[in-house]
Amino acid sequence: MQDAQVDKLKNMMAVVTTGTGGYDKLEYKLVPIPVPGPGEVLLRVLAAGVNNTEINTRLGWYSSSVTDGTGDTSNHEDRPDGGWNEATPFPFIQGTDCCGEVVSAGTAGDEGRIGQRVLVRSCMRKHGFDRMDNIWMGSDFDGAFAQYVKVPESEVFKVECDWSDAELATIPCAYGTAENMVHRAGVCAGMSVLVPGASGGVGSALVQLVKRRGAEVIAITSASKRETVAQIGADRVLTREDDLLDVLGKESVDVVIDNVAGPGFGIMLKLLRRGGSYVSSGAIAGPIVDLDMRDMYLKDITLIGCTGWDEPVFPNLISYIEKGEIRPLLADTYPLAQIADAQRDFLEKRYTGKIVLIPPADDCGAA
Repeated sequence: MQDAQVDKLKNMMAVVTTGTGGYDKLEYKLVPIPVPGPGEVLLRVLAAGVNNTEINTRLGWYSSSVTDGTGDTSNHEDRPDGGWNEATPFPFIQGTDCCGEVVSAGTAGDEGRIGQRVLVRSCMRKHGFDRMDNIWMGSDFDGAFAQYVKVPESEVFKVECDWSDAELATIPCAYGTAENMVHRAGVCAGMSVLVPGASGGVGSALVQLVKRRGAEVIAITSASKRETVAQIGADRVLTREDDLLDVLGKESVDVVIDNVAGPGFGIMLKLLRRGGSYVSSGAIAGPIVDLDMRDMYLKDITLIGCTGWDEPVFPNLISYIEKGEIRPLLADTYPLAQIADAQRDFLEKRYTGKIVLIPPADDCGAA
């Protein structure tokens, strides 16, 4: 079953990413509306967030031949190995963040869910939570940069709150990634946690989620964003120009949650106390780092890589939203057709929080 309006439509507008390269690889075009199969639901996309992952995949940044940070968009050569993984299904529809409305259910689906406003768990474990194999919406299969998307019903979470659709769309990837790192690191009251890159989507989520657990948040950002980062909960805000060893001192923090990496990586290990943890799910400043093994093993440091989300992560986020324990940081919205402008502005990093795309109304689809 599906609502009558959707039943009349056969096609939808979507952004199709045709391969690795520049903005010319983003084609805004008419494509068929997906049909949900057994165990799947069809969502009308209400809003879709913009993330580093989509840009990195389009640029081929995941290729082992790339050593620069994610802000370098000058090299647009075709890289067959440069997608999210070796099986990135070009051409396909990207879009990892989705706030949507359930409009139909496939065979054996729960039709009682039709009409619910939901968030989609972007990171899905392929074989259950006892294994690390995972797939991502908008990276491994078609995502939310479209008017409609189909997803497994088990990955759709109803959310009841007074947030706008665009505000909800800031949550899945950034907050899911952040909560997963906080969860894996075992952050709790009494700890001190250093968060480089604290004004971005994941960084600003980390500030809120670490503070929510009662830990001290030491944030690093640009001088122009210090006040904003302090307002969302950071106990102490440093700038990128600060000498961290001079300001904080060696062995001064319990946990570093760092998606910046690059040249500053070595300093992070020196800042960690004995038995501390370094946690990461990204490398904005560059994937190749200098590691002094003595800093790691002599201090019993734990290095934690985070991609697949653990089972409690997304249900936790839904509960935080509904209890009012976190708040969205919506920087701006753009029509879906203006995705190139949205990604350009995203890369300039002049904002705090997330940029969100809004698909057109249904009457833009052709019957």
